[in-house]
Amino acid sequence: MSTDTTPAVAGAIETVASHLHPNPSWDLSDHPEPTGREEIWRFTPMKRISPLLRAKLTSDNLDWQTSIPEGVTLSSISKEEARELAVEAPLDRVSALAAENAAYGVRLDIPAELEVAEPIQLTGTGVGGVVSEHTVITVGAFAKATIILHYLGEGTFAEKTDIRVGDGAQVSIVTLQDWADKAVHGGQRSVLVGRDASVKMVTASLGGDVIRLQEDVRYAGPGGELNQYGVYFVDAGQHIQHRIFVDHNAPRTKSNVDYRGALQGQGAHSVWIGDVLIRKVAEEIETYEANKNLVLTEGAKADSVPNLEIETGEIAGAGHSSTTGRFDDNQLFYLMSRGIPEAEARRLVVHGFFVDIVRRIGVEAVEERLMQAVEKELAVVTETLEAEK
Repeated sequence: MSTDTTPAVAGAIETVASHLHPNPSWDLSDHPEPTGREEIWRFTPMKRISPLLRAKLTSDNLDWQTSIPEGVTLSSISKEEARELAVEAPLDRVSALAAENAAYGVRLDIPAELEVAEPIQLTGTGVGGVVSEHTVITVGAFAKATIILHYLGEGTFAEKTDIRVGDGAQVSIVTLQDWADKAVHGGQRSVLVGRDASVKMVTASLGGDVIRLQEDVRYAGPGGELNQYGVYFVDAGQHIQHRIFVDHNAPRTKSNVDYRGALQGQGAHSVWIGDVLIRKVAEEIETYEANKNLVLTEGAKADSVPNLEIETGEIAGAGHSSTTGRFDDNQLFYLMSRGIPEAEARRLVVHGFFVDIVRRIGVEAVEERLMQAVEKELAVVTETLEAEK
């Protein structure tokens, strides 16, 4: 293994000697334009994501609307400062371009020991063009907060986001990819979990033409805990890809990953790549990752690849699972045998499939927004199935 080029403030982080984990680097020349034959790109529709691979900055940042509680600060910082605060350097060309082309860095800072009662909300709307941004979120030791990032509108968006969570902090991070139909969004999100800190991450992808996100988590010390949840609903012709990497690089750390997706329509394609690495030093850790996909109509495809790399036998528990299938006939039969029409029975099955994840967000307004979006998608499914009869 080699040493990461991330600045010293991010700590000495070993890279992973694997074709699944490219070496991080701020140098764009270390991330040549991919052909699609590379392992990390082989599931990606290269022509459709090409604006993110060749783009130069052609417009300013997204149009942001924010709700910042007292004590929390949102400020512009230099690109150099953003790199110094980053958890890790870019892992692919999209995130490297995001950092390189960003007009400036953006920092959201939650001071140590601050307990924020109301959610911190940032809503970014694309207004067309190509946008590159590098955002750094810093959460001080023993702080408590909920952060919501909501993406809307049109355009092409390259993202590099770094989140540093201090020791003993408790933070929930919710991201909603709720783009218009033709939007393209790609990037890298890297999280560093402090000693004895607790992090809950919820990622929901419901819109856009192509979404491809790399989501990495590692630990700054023992005792850190991660609960990472995701939901996605993929329509005809849409491509949504989530690539998860949890690096257990400290002892007595925990992680629980659960992503669920539903697909409908010709050419709907979801990709979920989950990878958990348990290093030699990571004794007494606990981890589990799961991905479940529900294929609602013909012509949809779900690729799901869980990986578990274990370098020590001294662990409390580790496992993974992946399922892809159609409606559960037993569930449908049970509901229909009690007089519920087939269309309504299908709606209830999908509703239950998602609600178990959505209810864990802990922000009522966001939970309602997601379930409304799911209900809207289900109406399309019902219309399609009724038309096929």
